[in-house]
Order: sequence, then C-alpha cells, then structure tokens
Amino acid sequence: MKVSSLFLVIAFCLSTIGNAQVTQNRANELMKFGQNNLEQKEYTKARYLFKQAYGAFAAQENYAKAVECGLQTVALYARENYYKEGFSLCQEMEQLILAGEQKQQKALYDLHFKITKERLQMYTKLKVAAEAKKQLDRLEEINNLAKNDSLNKDLLYTKANYFYSFGLTAQGDACLQKLIAQSKEEKNYEKVNECYRSIIDMAKRTNNASLACRTYENFIVWTDSVKALTAQDELNVLKRKYDESQRTIQEKDDSLSAKQYMIVGLCTLVAILVAALIFLAVILLRFIAGNRKLKKSIQIANEHNELKTQFIQNISSQMEPTLDTLSASARELSEKAPKQSEQMQAQVGALKKFSDDIQELSTLENSLTEPYEMSEINVNTFCELTMEKVKEFIRPEVSTVVNAAKLQIKTNPEQLERILIHLLKNAALYTEEGRIALDFKKRGAHTHQFIITDSGSGIAEELQENLFKPFTETKDLTLGDGLGLPICALIATKMNGSLTLDKSYTKGSRFILELHA
Repeated sequence: MKVSSLFLVIAFCLSTIGNAQVTQNRANELMKFGQNNLEQKEYTKARYLFKQAYGAFAAQENYAKAVECGLQTVALYARENYYKEGFSLCQEMEQLILAGEQKQQKALYDLHFKITKERLQMYTKLKVAAEAKKQLDRLEEINNLAKNDSLNKDLLYTKANYFYSFGLTAQGDACLQKLIAQSKEEKNYEKVNECYRSIIDMAKRTNNASLACRTYENFIVWTDSVKALTAQDELNVLKRKYDESQRTIQEKDDSLSAKQYMIVGLCTLVAILVAALIFLAVILLRFIAGNRKLKKSIQIANEHNELKTQFIQNISSQMEPTLDTLSASARELSEKAPKQSEQMQAQVGALKKFSDDIQELSTLENSLTEPYEMSEINVNTFCELTMEKVKEFIRPEVSTVVNAAKLQIKTNPEQLERILIHLLKNAALYTEEGRIALDFKKRGAHTHQFIITDSGSGIAEELQENLFKPFTETKDLTLGDGLGLPICALIATKMNGSLTLDKSYTKGSRFILELHA
C-alpha cells in the first residue's frame, strides 16, 4: 500500500512538472509566432497571438514576459485606434504586477514604468494633454522610487517626446540637451545620434517642419562636434599609449638595475640557504635521536602496561580460590548465623565483582584499538527488548518510554545492550517516581545517539567531573565498586563512540551514548 502511494505521488509530481514545462513552451511559441506575424505586417494575427502569450506568461507568473507581450498587444490596439481595449489591458497588467509584488515581496518598478509609458504614448496620440501630463508625473514618481540610471534616461527621452508632441519646444529642448549631456559624458555618441534621429522621425510623423529643421541642424552640428571629440579621444589614446611606452622603457631600465641587485641578493640567499640546511640537518639528527628515545619509552611503557595487566590478572586469579573458600564458609554458617552469613556472602560477592571489573577495565584499556564485530539490528525492536529486560528493577510508580525509529543500523548488539542495561538499571535505582525514557536519534548519515533520561534525584555537581574515571571515590564495595560507568565509557570508545552526561539537564539525569558508523 505504501509503495503504491509513493508511486502515485511521484507520478503526480512528474505530471505537474511536465504540464508546467508544456505551458512554458506554449507561451514562448505564441510569443515567437506573434513576432513573426508582426514582421510580416499581419497585425491582427500578431495582436491575437501576443494577447494569448500574455495570458500564458501571466498564468506562469512570468511578469516580465507577460508585460512584454501585453505592451505589444496594446501597441497594436493603438495602431488600429482601439484605445479603449488598450487602456483596459494596461489596467489589467497593473493589477497583475501589483499581485506579483505581493507574492515576491519586492517592487517591480521597471514594469510599472513600461506600462505607464505606453499609457502616456496613447494619450499623446489622442492629444489628451491633461491625462498625458498625469502619466508623465507618474513616470517621474516611479523613477524617483526606482533610482535607476536606465529608467532616468528613458524618462528624459519620454519627457522630450511629450513636450515636443504638445508644442512645448523649449522644455523638449532642455530634456534633450540633458540627455545628450549624459550620453556625451559617458562617451556614448551613438545614443546621442539615436536621440536626434528619434526626434526627427517624430517631427516628420506630426508634420512639425520647424522642429524637424531645427533638430536636423542641431544634429549636423553635433555630428561635426562628434568628429572633433572622436579625434580628441583618439589623440588622448595615442598620448596614453606614448606615456605607457615611456613608462615601459623606464621600467625596463629600472629592471636591468634591479636584476644586478637581484644577482647579488640571490648569491647571499644561497649562502643563507646553505647555512639553513646545515642547521636543519642538525635539528633533524637531534629529532631522529629524540624519536628513537621516545619509541623506546613507549615500548617500555607498553611493556609496563602489559606487566600491570598480567599483575592484575594474577591477583584476581589468586584471590578467586580464597573468595570461593570464604563463600563456602559463609554458606556453612547460614544455619547457625543466617544474618552474618548473608552479610558475609554479599561482601564476598562484592569482592569477586570488584576483582572481575578491575580485570576487565585493564583489558579494555589495552585493547581500545581492536574494534568489536558489527552486525545489523532493528533499533526499535532492540530498544524495546532492552527496556523489557530491566523492567523488573523499576518501581511500579515509574513509567517507561521508548522512542526509537524502525531503522537498521550496524553495531555490536551485545556491548550496546550491556551499556544500555547498566544505564537503565542505574536510572531505576535512583528514580522513585516519574519516568525513565530510552530515546534514539539520528544525528547524521553516520552518527546516531541513544539517550537515557530519568526523573530521579540526579547526580551531584561535585561528582559529575570524575563520573567516568575509575578509583575516584572510596566506599563500601557492597554498594557498588564505581567501575560500571568507566567500563561503559571504555566500551563506547572501543565502539567508535562516546558516553557523556548531559550537564544541562536538571530534572534528573540524562546520559548520551553517541556512536559513529
């Protein structure tokens, strides 16, 4: 059932992606066909195709392409004097852009500018001066908000066109001169030529002979000045190249002198390097000698460590017969003095456990580099079974919780179970009411944690520092030898992990066993 549901979800996603791709391709095709029809002067077909492309791009929330197609449609409406439809489509585009701004959480000033400019051009063609002035003011407002150089230049050209169209020649000349000055400063002479040609074409369309003549004369003057400016620029380039050549010659002269000094410097450097090599050779020889001593010291330390382990094992072996004799004597006393016999058996058992723990602690310290054998386990099943094994030690007032996913991991199940049972038994011992929890958390591709949390009395702050260190406290062995946590910590290290106490947890105790695959 889960597999079939997964396949349905994947199929739905692929279908959605495919539909989106088809829609995008369709919109681009409509736009391309519209452009082809426009080039072939089939204006009605072109207008229809651009309108369809506008709707397709709007549905995809591709606002730039939608506005581009919409403006082409409006221009074709205006060409056939369908101004009502053109104004209506401009209003629709404005609403689309406002919705897009809310979704994208950013202002789309350039698109507002294009739509408002198209609306201004239609009012200009209709000779509605008041409405055209409103649109021009709106363009000024958008430009001030956008603070965009490209829009600023477009605005100057649009204002010049507006002023010339309504006979405000002086204002038109001022805008044109400002635009020319900016392009001239940027040395964009072709842009100035384009401005003059556009004004001349506009004057021809509006039959404004005086504007055409005056602009043409200014254009001729400008063309002559451009030649002078270009010649000056070329002269400046030649001067710059000449200066660079002079600098290059001077630099080469300086480099020849520098090379002489470099040769002397290199000879000095070679002498220094030879001395340095001799010094490094002496240091290396001393390092080799020191390394040999260190290896010898490590070897001696390992031998002493092995002797210590052997010594501990011998003591344990020698103690065992004596402890067995004491245990047998305690059992014989059970009939005459049962209380003393029970106490004596407990003490003998504690000594035996202490002897075994010391021996295991020593063995673990000497075999940390030898990894355990690994096998796969189901985390959820493993944690549930482990909790079941310690429930007999947990008080009835205490609830148990296991939170573990049904995942397969590789570990050594025997050693992992040993650590968890020890921690859970400790939790059961010090928790009179509340809860004991065993959680599993995946912290990465190869890292996971087993977390044991209880609501017991917690661990005193002064004991936390040496919690995983052996032989840091002296107490009655019948109450525990204090080697359980150090042994668990060494096992965790051998399993390529760590066992730590969460000191930030204050509602009881929390131990974290982190293992790395």
